[in-house]
Amino acid sequence: MEDYALEAVERLTTRPAEPYDTLTVDPITPLLGAEIGGLDLSRELTPQQEKELTRAFHTHHVLVFRDQDLTPEQHKRFAGVFGALHPVTLPVEGSDPYILDIKANKESRQVAGNGWHSDGTADAEPSLGSLLYITTIPEGGSGGDTLFANMHLAHDLLSPALRGFLGSLTAVHDGALPWTAAGQTPPPEYDVPRTEHPVVVRHPENGRKLLFVNAPYTSHIPQLSRTESDTLLEMLYAHIARTPLLHCRVRWQERTLVLWDNRSVQHHAVWDYFPHTREGRRVAIDGTALHA
Repeated sequence: MEDYALEAVERLTTRPAEPYDTLTVDPITPLLGAEIGGLDLSRELTPQQEKELTRAFHTHHVLVFRDQDLTPEQHKRFAGVFGALHPVTLPVEGSDPYILDIKANKESRQVAGNGWHSDGTADAEPSLGSLLYITTIPEGGSGGDTLFANMHLAHDLLSPALRGFLGSLTAVHDGALPWTAAGQTPPPEYDVPRTEHPVVVRHPENGRKLLFVNAPYTSHIPQLSRTESDTLLEMLYAHIARTPLLHCRVRWQERTLVLWDNRSVQHHAVWDYFPHTREGRRVAIDGTALHA
């Protein structure tokens, strides 16, 4: 590992850990993710619990809560601790735009999230984060894990020269791309978002730089030729997917909720359980515009 990469990892793994009084925090890896204990998310949290949970979220980016019994309303109330809710479905009469039902079974021919991505990055203000609650895991209890990758570290492990070059670029994110990739046309009522974000943005809360491109939504880098853009983006996607140091893996159990930061991580919902069934629901939180 290059010296600059070692320094980036050491900065993250040698920082002093502040104690928690109202919950437990067990890291999944030294660099990403944590299992949180001591909280019943069906109840309203105290101000101290909210404060410590927010600190854990900003530190670990992916938080896992086991053995939670949550109604849809309790699910949304917990998401509201972190901000206003972000619509996750198109408006349909009689349905809740803030609840996205997740289901894959033997009838499925594709599943959402089966590839590295961040959610809705074509939006002018991409969501702050998502909260996925799984109610049914594949038969036998195996498969259907979700992988996460640390985008702060993905940026910091690149060479200083490449980081400097990327910092001068933007990328176009197009909300129609996931539809066309699946051979579909966006519905007429969908106001398809298309936004140009910096390739490297600063996290709105901690100010740290992170890599902000992903294959499902990023169309191209307008400062480069199409060939140069495709080549550079493919290199960055390979870096994210093939650098294990960036990753943590969440193994789902029924009644597990996972909260992740949609800016500082990408995720990959592994579809390795066909023809078995996996079900849950997702809620998202409003974000803000992202800047270099």
